[in-house]
Amino acid sequence: MDCCSTTSSLLSLEQALEKLLSQSAAITQTEQIPLVQAVGRITAQPLISPLNVPPFDNSAMDGYAVRLADVTLDAVLPVAGKAFAGQPFQGQWPAGSCIRIMTGAPVPEGTEAVIMQEQAEVLENGVRFTHLPKPGQNVRRAGEDVRCGAEVLPAGSRLGVAELPILASLGIAQATVYRRLKVALFSTGDELQAVGQPLADGQIYDTNRFTVRLMLEQLGCDVIDFGIIRDDEQALRQAFKDADAQADVVITSGGVSVGEADYTKQILDELGEIAFWKLAIKPGKPFAFGRLDNALFCGLPGNPVSAALTFYQLVQPLLIKLSGYSQWQPPKRFKVKTTSPLKKTPGRLDFQRGVLSVNAEGMLEVSTTGHQGSHVFTSFSQGNCFIVLERERGAVAAGEWVTVEPFNHLLER
Repeated sequence: MDCCSTTSSLLSLEQALEKLLSQSAAITQTEQIPLVQAVGRITAQPLISPLNVPPFDNSAMDGYAVRLADVTLDAVLPVAGKAFAGQPFQGQWPAGSCIRIMTGAPVPEGTEAVIMQEQAEVLENGVRFTHLPKPGQNVRRAGEDVRCGAEVLPAGSRLGVAELPILASLGIAQATVYRRLKVALFSTGDELQAVGQPLADGQIYDTNRFTVRLMLEQLGCDVIDFGIIRDDEQALRQAFKDADAQADVVITSGGVSVGEADYTKQILDELGEIAFWKLAIKPGKPFAFGRLDNALFCGLPGNPVSAALTFYQLVQPLLIKLSGYSQWQPPKRFKVKTTSPLKKTPGRLDFQRGVLSVNAEGMLEVSTTGHQGSHVFTSFSQGNCFIVLERERGAVAAGEWVTVEPFNHLLER
C-alpha cells in the first residue's frame, strides 16, 4: 500500500484482522505432559471420561439413609448400622430401620432418600424424623456429574483451574496438548537501550520489547528474545534469518513507519512476502504483517501505546488462533455514557484509554484517563478499558453514549 495513502484508503481494523486470520492456521504438533504441568495449555484432542463421577451413589449430607415406605412422622426407626466415606455399610439392612450415613459415603442398596441429621430426633431406641423425605432426596447418583464415555472437554480447550481438577477427579494423569507457540522478538534502533542499563545521550529504554514479552508469556508462548538490533543492514538481515529459522512468529518493534523502513522493507522483501499496511486506527497506524520463509511476521509501531494496542487488537487473536485455542471470543463491547469530553478527529477508529466505573445510581459510566498521546503508557495502568470511538466520529461531549471495551487479562489491573 502506498505510504502516502489518504485516510479513506487506510485499512480498517476488521480488514486487517481478517487478512491476518485468513492467512494463518493452527499448529498441529502435539505433546503429552503431566496434568500438573498442563495449566494454560490447549487440548489437542477431546478428553473422554474413563469413569462415572461420582463413581457410585452416595450421600450428599450427614444423616440417615431410609426407604420411603419405612418413614412416617410418628415412626421411630432403629439404626441398623453406619456408613462412612471409604467405609460403606456391610451386611443385611432389615426392613423398618435406617442407616446412619456420612457425606460422601456409598448409600446402601435400596436407599431411596437420605434425611439430614438436622431433621432427625435421636432417641434411646432409634430415630424419629421431623420431615418426610422426597424420592432421591440428598442422594448423588453415579454419573450425575460426568458419565463414563462422555466428552469432558473438546479439543481446543484451554486447561485452567476450572478444568484441570475435573480431569484429576477422573484419574487422568496426562493430557495431550498442542506444543507451545515459539515467538521470536526483537526491537530495532540505535536510540534504544535495554531496561536496567545506563542511558547514553539521545537514548530511551526499550519498553516495547519488555511489554510485548510480558503479554506473550501471559498467552503461553515460548519467547525467543533477540534483544535490540542496531541500525545496521547486515545485523538486521541476520536477525530476521535467525528468528525465521527458530520461531513460528517473528515480532519486531519499530522500523515500519514512514521514513524509517528503507532497508527493513528491502530485507523483508528478500526473505518473504510482506504487506506494509497503514491502518485506520489510532494509535497504531503503522503495522506490518506477512510471511517469511518459515514464520509469520508482525511489525509493531515504535511508540509504546501503539505497540501495545496493535499487539492487543491484532497479534493477540492471531496467536490465539495459531495456538489451537478454538473457544476464544472477541472482546465484548457495550455502550455507556462518558463523563468526560473526548477529543477526536474523523478518519480513524480511536482506542482511547478510559476508566469504567459504577456511579451513585448504580449505572456504568466511563471517563478518560487524560492525555491520550501514543507515548503515554501510564494511561494503561490508570485505565481499565478502551473507549472505542467510531472512525468518522468527531469530538465527543460529556454525557454522550460511547462504546467501551474492558481490558482482558493482558492489560487488566
